[in-house]
Amino acid sequence: MVTKKRSARRTGRRTNSVATRSARPDRADYTVAGLKLADGHKLAALLQERLNSLVDLALTLKHVHWNVVGPHFIAVHEMIDPHVVEVQAMVDETAERIATLGVSPKGTPGALVAGRTWDDYSLGRATTNEHLGALDVVYDGLLEDHRAAVDAAAKIDSMTEDMLIGQTRQLELFHWFIRAHLETVGGELATGDAAKESTGARRAARAARHAG
Repeated sequence: MVTKKRSARRTGRRTNSVATRSARPDRADYTVAGLKLADGHKLAALLQERLNSLVDLALTLKHVHWNVVGPHFIAVHEMIDPHVVEVQAMVDETAERIATLGVSPKGTPGALVAGRTWDDYSLGRATTNEHLGALDVVYDGLLEDHRAAVDAAAKIDSMTEDMLIGQTRQLELFHWFIRAHLETVGGELATGDAAKESTGARRAARAARHAG
């Protein structure tokens, strides 16, 4: 009986501890100096969307790194990893900015899946051209959203705006690397105006076959 009572008390304390942790607010009663509290928290919400996107991008790039095959395998395989490191640095920078603004950054897998507004990357094992064609579409959407975030941040906080501008510049540079593999000498992209990863992949693969 003594053992059972002690066990029950231990269970009770653990349950109460979990309840206490779950009741803690995700937002503090402060933000950075010079910003209104509401503005700081608004920026943090904006950055959480960018954090979701960057975490997803880092995982997607590693997925491509592992699954790319075919011609130019080594070139594409080795091109991706340094950029993964850059994107992971952006993830950390963004999360720490959210925390600085007085809000808890959410970096768990469940929070990412619940917060994202896009489908999972659709390609598995595929050729270099197929993956690059799909990534072209991925970067199109991501950069459009990042630029929109830059414009929104510019109206509230130049420091956050500056951070997002720097990230956008790096992302655009890698997007250029991708497109250099998909561009003809006439300046035309194999992916054209593709709005879906699968379409971009299919068009890039078809262009590669015709070029061969």
